[in-house]
Amino acid sequence: MDFCSIASGSSGNCIYVGSDQTSVLIDTGISRKRIVDGLHEIDRKPEELKGILITHEHSDHIKGLGVMSRKYHIPIYATAGTIDGIRNSTSLGQIDEDLFHTIRADGKFQIEDLEVEPFAISHDAAEPVAYRLDNGEKSVAVVTDLGYYDEKIVSHLKDLDGVLLESNHDIHMLQVGSYPYYLKQRILGNRGHLSNENAGRLLCEILNDRIKTILLGHLSRENNYEALAYETVCAEVTLGDNPYKAGDFPIAVAARDHISSLYAL
Repeated sequence: MDFCSIASGSSGNCIYVGSDQTSVLIDTGISRKRIVDGLHEIDRKPEELKGILITHEHSDHIKGLGVMSRKYHIPIYATAGTIDGIRNSTSLGQIDEDLFHTIRADGKFQIEDLEVEPFAISHDAAEPVAYRLDNGEKSVAVVTDLGYYDEKIVSHLKDLDGVLLESNHDIHMLQVGSYPYYLKQRILGNRGHLSNENAGRLLCEILNDRIKTILLGHLSRENNYEALAYETVCAEVTLGDNPYKAGDFPIAVAARDHISSLYAL
């Protein structure tokens, strides 16, 4: 399996995951041109995609869904609540109803050789999920837009070979920044986003000897920056109650405006 971030951040998200047989996208929150250009950079074609997995209906995760689905007729997998949110969006245009495939949290399903495991997360959306994908040999998870984590979420993230994990904001930057009070409270709340510190703490819970790639993603443009997210997460790992140090693993930050490396697991 391999995966990469085509874009990850508060302004748009799109992640590629592929096996030798099957290629999918997780979210399409950027333009079709950026998605296609990103796929071409890793020698993939949009016509080869077997599915688009949508985490939730916020615009930074579905912005390009309408045009991608119409242009390439790609099946769309999402929960019932998320599909309702997509249907009610006025910016996507008409999407062929035959493309929608309703999934449910904790209900595993197959896309060719990929086993897909959606699991519920806490975010202020209709019915949001994160995804774990497994081809029988390797597994990767994409986990963003969660206000908090618990043991159930941790259980879905055990024994991974790769992960893209939200590291959205620095708490101090958010608290002293220009956002209005209600928005600060939303982001900090249980249905908001994961801070750098909590991303590091969650990472401590799921580290294992198999993991080869850790990407930190969904960074806030206003309340975070790449070096701060990286240093904070690394400090949590190194100082945390776990047998590892940050230097034991390749940890990188996914950029919002350009594609990451293609990581082979």
